[in-house]
Amino acid sequence: MLSSIQALTLGLLVSFAAHGQKYDGPRPPKPDIPYLVHADNLIPCEAAEAKQSDVKEDTVYTVPGPSSPARTPLAEPIFLIQTEKLSAEKMELYRLEVKDGSRRIVFPKKKKKDSPRPLLILVTQLAPALFRLEANETLENGEYSLTPAGSNEVFCFQVY
Repeated sequence: MLSSIQALTLGLLVSFAAHGQKYDGPRPPKPDIPYLVHADNLIPCEAAEAKQSDVKEDTVYTVPGPSSPARTPLAEPIFLIQTEKLSAEKMELYRLEVKDGSRRIVFPKKKKKDSPRPLLILVTQLAPALFRLEANETLENGEYSLTPAGSNEVFCFQVY
């Protein structure tokens, strides 16, 4: 039987060994596009520019089309992104609503209690400029977007 000090030392060694391992999984073919991970297959998210408009006391961001062609059955999807210009740590995840044949999100100009909030994501660096992003909460079926904070650039996907 191991003493507590031996067990702690063994645990730390295993932790350091695991941390030092090199990533040998699939790699995104294009930089700055998040890819949905389905086993060893990578599915690119739909890249678009959200159209910004002011409606009454709201700012509305709209993406054309009722649904994204990038789809996943996973309620907690995982993404890979190879970064050049984007910062993986500044990516935010939002749920979009479908209305009038488009996907959109509405932000009140004055913050309200029910204003949209980014969903939780976990960002892990796998190699230089290669990151894994994981939804850190269960996503309901629907349309979603990853977006760099402060940008109208969106990377859409659907959970079904």
